[in-house]
Formats: sequence, C-alpha cells, structure tokens
Amino acid sequence: MKHTTVVRKAVSDDAPAIRSIVNSFAGKGAMLALSLNQIYERLRDFWVVQDTGRIVACGSLRVIWKQLGEIRSLAVLPKYQKLGYATILLQHIVKEAAGLGLRRVFVLTYVPRFFEKFGFQVIPRHKLPHKIWLDCINCPKFPRCDETAMIREV
Repeated sequence: MKHTTVVRKAVSDDAPAIRSIVNSFAGKGAMLALSLNQIYERLRDFWVVQDTGRIVACGSLRVIWKQLGEIRSLAVLPKYQKLGYATILLQHIVKEAAGLGLRRVFVLTYVPRFFEKFGFQVIPRHKLPHKIWLDCINCPKFPRCDETAMIREV
C-alpha cells in the first residue's frame, strides 16, 4: 500500500476522529476532553494530519485577543508519534496565526521540550489573559494546574 500524508484544515467528517484522538489523551490527564459539539463549534480552528487516509493527528489555533492566539489540542496517536506530524501541525498553525495578523502564540503543555525546539519560552501562567481560564474550570486538575505555559513570537 502506498503511504501518503496530507496536512489540511479539518472538515466536518473529521470531528469524530478528532474527538477520539483528543479524548484518548484527555483520559490520561494530558489535555481537556472535548465533546463532539465542542469540536463542531470550533471546527474551523482545527488542522488534521491524514496518514494513508486515516486521521492520526490534530491541533488547533484559537484567537484569544487582538494579537494573541493559543495552540490547543495538539495530539498525535501513539503509533504515529516520532514521524514529524506534531512538527508539521505546529508549523501550519503558526503560519496560520501569522496570516491572521497575530503576533504571538502560546500553549499550555506537558511537553515543554518539544515547544522549546520551536522558539517557545516559558512564561508565568498569570501573565496570560484571564479569558483562557474559563476552559480551566472544567479541568480535573483545577485549580492546581501543572502544565507549563509557553509563548513565542510569530
């Protein structure tokens, strides 16, 4: 079978696969779970990687404020990790942020070493807009967040 990889914006048929990927990591406490409804509402924010027709990775960009975006739900199925898919997604998301006129993007992560390779720097969480904490209320770790906040210029 010919191996093909496609990186693209998500379409409505991708929502169940995105939910499956995100919620597999949420079940391990690595990110917030998303319902199908939440994914459909945010579908335009998502990118996906297709490997031989199967959605194997996803990530999204949420515009937070005038010149600030958040990278969210960046996840790659375990079998497909270490193939560069997270890197490809991150590059597409950062390029999209630049195209939207954003100057900076941030992420809350458990894998800061990955993001450091792409110029992200650790910042205190309290320096992020209060608006982002609305999602945190639904986190089982709230208010004891153990994610690392990181930011970079676009």
